[in-house]
Amino acid sequence: MSDLLNKEPVIRVQKKLKEFDESYKVIVLDSSARTAKEAAESLKTDVGSIVKSLLFRSQNNFFLCLVSGDKRCSLNKLKKIKNLKDISMANPQSVKEVTGFTIGGVSPIGHLKKIEIFIDNNLKRFAKIYAAAGHPHCVYKIDFENLIKITNGTVEDITE
Repeated sequence: MSDLLNKEPVIRVQKKLKEFDESYKVIVLDSSARTAKEAAESLKTDVGSIVKSLLFRSQNNFFLCLVSGDKRCSLNKLKKIKNLKDISMANPQSVKEVTGFTIGGVSPIGHLKKIEIFIDNNLKRFAKIYAAAGHPHCVYKIDFENLIKITNGTVEDITE
């Protein structure tokens, strides 16, 4: 499993973490963290403390929403925030092209292209939160304030 740390997407995340704070590191799990529920079970933590990284598109613009694992992203709230009528989930191919990650391992950091990021205000309920680190078996632990700083994201009410 430790060879996962040598995979290019995981290396990208690790590099961003180290640039931000030397103490942050990628955690390799024995079991999958492909879904928030799986990640919470693997880490023995509340599913709400898992960050779901969801890519949305409007025409040719993409933006990433970092959502608490126990919440659903609200398309209506996103449409109001972005002042757009047409927003949808990005398809798996677009997710890979824009972020450089496959679904199940999409990290809030280390994307191939610069994208606007919205952070679910519900994540602040937890002292520590866990986000994907480029592979379904890799995560990292961070707190809410540092998630805002490392992603340069905007905190919004984006869930139902």
